[in-house]
Amino acid sequence: MPLSPLLALFVVAALGYLLGRVQIGGVGLGVAGVLFAGLALSAVWPGIELPEIVPQLGLVLFIYAIGVASGPGLFAVLRARGVRDAALALVALGLAAALTSIVGRALGLSSGSTAGLFAGALTNTPALAAVVQSLEGAASDTARTEPVVAYSVAYPFGVLGLLLAMIVVSRFFRSERVLRTSELEGDLSGQVLEVRTVRVSERGHGRTLREVRETHALRVAWGRRRRAGEVTVADDHAPLAEGDLLSVVGSRTETDRAIALLGEASDEHLELDRQVLDFRRIFVSRKDVVERPIGSLHLLERFGAAITRIRRGDVELLPKDGMELELGDRVRVVAPRERMTEVSKFFGDSFHALAEVDVLTFGLGIVLGLALGEIPVPLPGGASFRLGIAGGPLVLGLVLGHVGRLGPMVFTLPYAASVTLRQLGLLLFLGGVGLRSGSAFAATLAGGEGVPLLLAGAGVTFVTAFAVLLVAHRVMRLPLDMALGLVAGVHTQPAALAFATERSKNELPRVGYASVFPVATIAKIVIAQLLVTWASGE
Repeated sequence: MPLSPLLALFVVAALGYLLGRVQIGGVGLGVAGVLFAGLALSAVWPGIELPEIVPQLGLVLFIYAIGVASGPGLFAVLRARGVRDAALALVALGLAAALTSIVGRALGLSSGSTAGLFAGALTNTPALAAVVQSLEGAASDTARTEPVVAYSVAYPFGVLGLLLAMIVVSRFFRSERVLRTSELEGDLSGQVLEVRTVRVSERGHGRTLREVRETHALRVAWGRRRRAGEVTVADDHAPLAEGDLLSVVGSRTETDRAIALLGEASDEHLELDRQVLDFRRIFVSRKDVVERPIGSLHLLERFGAAITRIRRGDVELLPKDGMELELGDRVRVVAPRERMTEVSKFFGDSFHALAEVDVLTFGLGIVLGLALGEIPVPLPGGASFRLGIAGGPLVLGLVLGHVGRLGPMVFTLPYAASVTLRQLGLLLFLGGVGLRSGSAFAATLAGGEGVPLLLAGAGVTFVTAFAVLLVAHRVMRLPLDMALGLVAGVHTQPAALAFATERSKNELPRVGYASVFPVATIAKIVIAQLLVTWASGE
């Protein structure tokens, strides 16, 4: 009995979700479980015809949403240490591409299988998506399914090989170098924040909070100030007086520094005094306040208010004058009780608005991205390649995510809507390509061709990861925990990041991961398409 394509797609989504949650040794397939569920279902129930537009639609939604979300982080990283780390990532991916190309020629793999092997060994779904899309014009169904098969065979050991390299390096190189605070400026904003009260002594008398923060590169936010029984929002520009009480927000390390610079710690909980000033978590849903520096909002002058922290997704961030709010942020605001309603309206505070997507800017961004993807990019030797429906929307999404707004048009997406679009897009893409490739996958495994692919992928994974770890830790002298996060970012592998974070019990793996993840994602998409071109001899 034929199975309805729509029914098959959602059966695959449900089964894939369950499969992705299964963990062995703390490692699971995650969203890639949808791909394997699709392969399994179409292998045992052949003949399922899913319209080609389904995986294409999913790919565009996923790629554009992830581009917009990654744009600010990519350019921020490149302005900091990112050039050095990005260079390491590009060299590592070049090594992986060279190894994959050599292995592909040795095994007699087609260009599509070689590119799919690269994507699987580096566990990167967007790269696979770019390869599949670049082969849409291929004459045979076999040519279009080859990269999916190679990816599927290599992917599991792409994860395990990476973890093995991390374990081996951790075993033999236990030395650590503690980074100076200045080296991590801006990188640890996602750590746990706390509120403490400091009593200003003679050390802090006459100084301004801005002067203290800028002179000592102090990463804290100020909340309330109590002077002679009067409680107000702390003013960055007002001189302090001996005996003032201040509430300070930051990590334990940074609040310790602030207290040492200004006076001594107080047992009073100034942040709990709500008689005059109140605090509230407010959703940022008004477009007029996003993609603008917080300092330009003039909250203290308008409302006598201040932002003391920002929650973006599941991460707490400290506000800075130059930081820009995004739709979906939740800001914790301290303000006079009678002004809190005005402050809420100023930021929007509409949860309903955060679930909506601006169809005009979203559609315009995708249209421009698809157009960009059709522009041929010349290569040496007279060849050329196109970014396609994978690379075009990604590149444009990164640019628009970084720009944020053009006049009244805001291109960033609310956090919740962005996550939903990415999840839906991946479901459609992975389910679609899985249902179209199950028969070829089963034939590869049954014919014994899967073992060489598996070993080849594992070898590419391990050699690349081991090389990155050695260079990062022994040559660049990064702490081992940061190097582990960096190699997880090169492989764009969240399971490896989770492993590194669990091992380290600190924020350094996250720092390393964030420094290379956007660059690695883009580079893999381009390299995978180049492998299709080069391996085919065009």
